[in-house]
Amino acid sequence: MERTDSRAKMTQAGLNLIQQALSIYDRDLRLAVCNRRFQEMFDLPEALVTPGAPFEATIRFLVERGEYGEVDDPEEAVQVRVEQARAFQPHYMERTRANGRTISVEGSPLQQGGWVTVYTDITDIKAQEALLRGRSEELSEEVLAHAERLAQTNRQLAATNAALEEAKRELTEMEARTRLVTEMMPAHIAHVGPDLIYTYSNRRLSSVMPGSLSDIVGRPVAEALGPETFARIEPGLLKALAGEGSVFEFTHDTSGRRIRLALTPDRGGEGVAQGVYVLSMDVTEEAQARAALSQSAKRELAAQLTSGLAHDFANLLTIILGLQGRMGRVEDLPDEAADLARATLAAARRGGTLLDRIAAISGPREIRPAPTDIPTLLEELRVMAGPSLHEGVGLDLLTGDLKRPILLDAGSLLDALLNLILNARDALAPGSGRITLTARPVRDTWLEISVADTGPGFSEKALEHGLDPFFTTKGGEGSGLGLSMVYDHIKLMGGTVKLANRPEGGAKVTLRLPLRAADAVPAQPTLVLLVEDTEEIRTDVREMLRGLGHNVIEAASAEEAAELADLPGLGLILSDIGLPGERSGVDFLHELSEAGHKAQLMLMTSLPPGDPERARAGAIPVLTKPFTGAELAAFLSAKEAA
Repeated sequence: MERTDSRAKMTQAGLNLIQQALSIYDRDLRLAVCNRRFQEMFDLPEALVTPGAPFEATIRFLVERGEYGEVDDPEEAVQVRVEQARAFQPHYMERTRANGRTISVEGSPLQQGGWVTVYTDITDIKAQEALLRGRSEELSEEVLAHAERLAQTNRQLAATNAALEEAKRELTEMEARTRLVTEMMPAHIAHVGPDLIYTYSNRRLSSVMPGSLSDIVGRPVAEALGPETFARIEPGLLKALAGEGSVFEFTHDTSGRRIRLALTPDRGGEGVAQGVYVLSMDVTEEAQARAALSQSAKRELAAQLTSGLAHDFANLLTIILGLQGRMGRVEDLPDEAADLARATLAAARRGGTLLDRIAAISGPREIRPAPTDIPTLLEELRVMAGPSLHEGVGLDLLTGDLKRPILLDAGSLLDALLNLILNARDALAPGSGRITLTARPVRDTWLEISVADTGPGFSEKALEHGLDPFFTTKGGEGSGLGLSMVYDHIKLMGGTVKLANRPEGGAKVTLRLPLRAADAVPAQPTLVLLVEDTEEIRTDVREMLRGLGHNVIEAASAEEAAELADLPGLGLILSDIGLPGERSGVDFLHELSEAGHKAQLMLMTSLPPGDPERARAGAIPVLTKPFTGAELAAFLSAKEAA
């Protein structure tokens, strides 16, 4: 505060040294500051040179004293000058005061509102001009008048130049602020001229589309983005130049990111497109979540459509199996009839297997991401797949830079990869061939895993319909659900599946999953109340919690837990849903939530997603049994972070 006061005093002292009178009024026409010369020039009382003094009061004082000469209506004269001041327009004028002295008045508006006015006594200058006029016989009247007009014009020009400089400074500051704001945005903002050359960029292109140029102003769009990306957006640019805006998404091949592009015509002053405004945003995570949600909706619809049919079909198969079983036990059954009975039984059992696979696809399923070490997962896959491979068929596992754990559903990924390896095995001739599994990161966006073989490759029909349910190239030996199950698992995790043939021969299936580093902050150790009625499960979970650094107290029912819920320092209550007694785990935790209990409330259950009792949990997070220590740690960390 002292430093501020000292600076204000220094500023006022400096203003008082100026020989011209100066005043600054704010946007409300109240005095902000003036110098001593302002008071002396107009002989103003102290009240009118005090900050906050109204401009109207000052003008009224000057009018009543005759500063502007005789006026017919003093109040009108005051209002005219107040309205002129309120317009905040730059101005320059010269006037002769009632005391005979001549002053120039130069006013300039301020960016913050209000204006600054400088008053200069030019009486001596005017006297010199009059003297020159009276004594100079050599100079014509026209030259003298021209000199006077020129002097006045120069003064007006100086005032105009000052106003222009102030406007230039304000525009420069505004442009700097605008550029700062645009460069902080997580999107690329640009302008392209009619010749498809960048005229403006906030220099965020390379952060949205890695691999693109950063300094792009003055460069053609094709050069900045590359030919492949330019080919995707060129039709939209041409439409925008024709006056039609558009918003669309495309995949940036270099980085694998999903980009949303908004193209808006710059219509110019005459309505003709003078270029295109471009807004590019990375919406990869949004697209991944959207794909997972869409797949969940498809699965739910499939479950609704197939559940009733599957129920009736299962009843029919049960009847067929029973009848054919009885037929097979009939003594002295002709060989031909016995063969028919065995074939019917085999077909019925295959129908049962088919029902199980339909249930696996269409039934509710919960994705359970957990920190996963990819090299370790692939070694586990080698152990599982090895015994199923034909003799002479090799399996190569190649991993790129995947040393850090990744957050994904390891069980679903393992099932999908095992299915792909077995499909590749079936495509190879017995006794020869190789299967190559490659895992690598695609920048910081995707985990890409491909399974390739040296077999005959996919047919054109398989490339088009291979991911469709019930499509098979194995005739009666295949169910047609293998690849569709892989597709289902990967889409639920927000990924993609692509079928292709290798140039050197053989098929290749490429999976892309969101690459999310398992860098969640571990949950802070706390006191945990564990509520579980099965002693063996309670023991296992207790040891997991202690392994994570937590202290644990236990209860076998909601009634026991209620007596322990008020212990000081309790930070987490983890309860099973199914508990003995009248209150379930859901009832117990809802009671605590309604009472405003400060501990985190979480549930665990072996009930499948969609079960009515599980659905009653509402906003309380639920962990599905069985789970590992790593899955429990990820669950607790995620919910604590949320």
